[in-house]
This record gives sequence, C-alpha cells and structure tokens, in this order.
Amino acid sequence: MIRVRQVATAAVIASLTWAASPGDTAAQDASGSGDMEVMTLEDAIRRATRFDPEYIRALGRINNAEWSRTAAITQFIVPAITATGGYTKFSNEFFNIGTGELSTQIVQAAIQGDLVLFNGFGRIAELNRSKADVEVSVATEVQQLYQTALDTETDFYDVLARKELVGVAEERLRRAREQLSVARARVNAGATVQSDSLQLVLEVTRGRVDSLTEVAQLRVARFQLGRRVGADGAVDAAPFDAAGIRTLPIGENEAIAEALAAGPDYQIAAAEERRAQSSLSVQRSRFSPEVSLFGQLSAFDTKIFPDETVRSSFGINVSVPIWTGGQREVLLSQAKTDRDVARANRTDIERSVRRDVAQAYATYVTARGVAELEQEAVLVATENLRVQDSRYRGGATTILDLLTAQGDLTDAEARLVQARYTTWLALAGLEALLGRRLFEDRVEP
Repeated sequence: MIRVRQVATAAVIASLTWAASPGDTAAQDASGSGDMEVMTLEDAIRRATRFDPEYIRALGRINNAEWSRTAAITQFIVPAITATGGYTKFSNEFFNIGTGELSTQIVQAAIQGDLVLFNGFGRIAELNRSKADVEVSVATEVQQLYQTALDTETDFYDVLARKELVGVAEERLRRAREQLSVARARVNAGATVQSDSLQLVLEVTRGRVDSLTEVAQLRVARFQLGRRVGADGAVDAAPFDAAGIRTLPIGENEAIAEALAAGPDYQIAAAEERRAQSSLSVQRSRFSPEVSLFGQLSAFDTKIFPDETVRSSFGINVSVPIWTGGQREVLLSQAKTDRDVARANRTDIERSVRRDVAQAYATYVTARGVAELEQEAVLVATENLRVQDSRYRGGATTILDLLTAQGDLTDAEARLVQARYTTWLALAGLEALLGRRLFEDRVEP
C-alpha cells in the first residue's frame, strides 16, 4: 500500500513537473517588446504634450487671453467702427434726398465711429482684468505642462517597473525549477521525503502564476503609455538608470518658499484674485457717467455705390445711468461675492501648497531612504538564500526554510523595484508643484 502511494505521488510530481517545465511561450511572447515602438522618456513627454487635451486647452486659453488684452488696450485709442449699407425699392416714386429728385429706389451707406473718452475708469479696470486673464492662462499652461509630464512619467515608470517585476517573477520561477530538480534527485536518492518535491511543485506553480500576472499587467501598462503619447497600440519604455537617485538640491523650507513665489498653483490663485478684483471695479464703473466721441459719414444715391449726397456729423455723447431695473446692483453683488471667494481660495491654496510641498518632499526623502534599505535587504536575502540552498543540498535544513528564504528574496526584489520608481514619481510630483526641474539632466517638458 505504501509502495502504491509512493508511485502515485511520484506520478503526480512528474506530471506537475512536466506542466511546469520551461516554455511558457505566452508569458515570454507578451513580456518581450518584439516590433513594438520603444520610446525614451524625453520623446514620451514631448509627444504627450501634443495629444493631451487639457494641455491643448491650456495653450488655447493663452491665445484667447492675449486677444482680450489686445482688445482692452486698443479701446483707448481705436474707436469702434461700424459700416452699414442698404438698398430700398418702393412701389411709388418718392423724393430721394440723395439725388433731389423723385425715384422708386434709394441706396444709402454710412460709416460710424465711437470712442469712449471716460466711463469711470472702467476701461482701466477692464485692462487690469485682461492682464490677470493672461497671468492665469500662462500659469495654467505651466501647471498643465508639468501635470502632463507627471502623468507621462507615471505611465512610463509603470512600464519600467512592470518589466522589472516580470524579471523578478521569472527569476523566482527559475530558482523554483532548479530547486525542484535538486529535490527530486534527493528524493530518488532517499535523502528526503517526497513532500519536499510537492512543496517545490507548489512553489513552481505560484511562480508561474506570478509571472503570468505580471506579464498581463505589463501589457496593459504598455497600452496605457501608448494612449498617453498618442499611439494606436502599445509602446515600450526605454530603460534608464532608475537607481541614480540623488539628494534634493533644495531644502524643504526653500521648496515651500519657491512654490509660493513661483509655483503654478499659487500663481493661478493669486491671478484669479486679481481678476476678480478687476471685475468688481468694472461693475462699479457702470454707476459712473460715460462720455464718448462719435462721428458718422453717410452717402445717398440711386446707384450701388452712392456718392450723390454725402453728409458727415460728429459730436459728444454723455450718458448718465440712473436706474436699469436693478441689473447693475445684481452684477455688482455677484462680483463682490466672486472677489471674496477668489480671496478665500487664494488663502486656502497658500496653505495647501505648504502641505503639498511638504508631503512631496517627505515622500521623496522617505522613498529614497526606503530604496537604499531595500537594496541592502536584497543583498541580505540573496546571501540568506544562498546559505539555505547550500544547507538544503547538504541535508542540514528543511524545505520550509529554503522556501521562506526564497520568498524573502522575491519580496525584497519587488519592494526595491517599487521603492525606486516611487522615488522618481515623488520627484516628478514635487517638480509639478514648483513648476521647474530640480536637476539639470532631468528631461524638460
């Protein structure tokens, strides 16, 4: 009975060993880049800015704001000009003021210009508002540029991290298969029990599952990177020295001060407050008299281009708003509310920037320290596995100790990969808050 059970167990081990043999072609094909486009981080960021809808929108807002500012400037010296023309056909003859005769038709044309001389400093307030619009648009463009770079780096690093994790899973699978061969040889020699082989077959199965899982996630990550850079399919990330993590060139307090002085988030909030204040001044100007200069040149005739009678006029208009049904008061109240909200938002953003910079700074420092510790952990786990493997081959330890050592190494390698790319992402997040790169060799968006 015992012999039958041993034969059955050996058959199970043999079948599982064959199923777990090298040749997981699906995983190998999916993990390799093949003919896939390979892109550097610099190229990825450059292409992402061409396809990111939010960044394209931010660029368009700058153009719109600059045109508004140009219009606000020209209203000081360029009058509003309107040209009109008309042709009228009557059933009966009437006196045509152009020809001085009776006719059944009349053609008239006119050009009129109006220039506001004074409206309670409303034009100055409008100019200030247009200037604030430009400042908001420029700061928003910088913010979105670095946000696009951050999103691109996130997808780029995800591909690189997944590739390394695929390597970690494949190395785990390789070690498990190698140890399974050793265990089978020791079982055949009678140096250990068959349960050792079963434990290692289970480890091989887990390694294959991890490998397939990581390969699937890598495939998705490559398609996400392709979407980010405007490609129709998957895109692979070119490797770089992810271990080259350095000390930040500025301190935390210096980073906070810089973010408040030149960071895009605070610049947007401050410019929006100035815009709201200027909008309030525009609404207040509606209560002041308006003085404007006007001029008109008219022509009348029966021809398409009238020139028989030409008349010109010019003068000054003064309008004093008395009551507009409460519309001015409503708009003034709304402008005051918008100004108060913008002021409160600017104050809140100021506090938020301090917190966000401190968090990003601490995240980078912490992740960098964790990466260094995980590097040491990998070295320790590697040596521990080597010792346990030698002891198991010599019969001085159990299979459980060997599997524990192998699991510790796999976990340490995976944590090291995550820590490295977490550090790079933290750096990108801090740079997005500052609106600039902290290292000269970093890719400019």
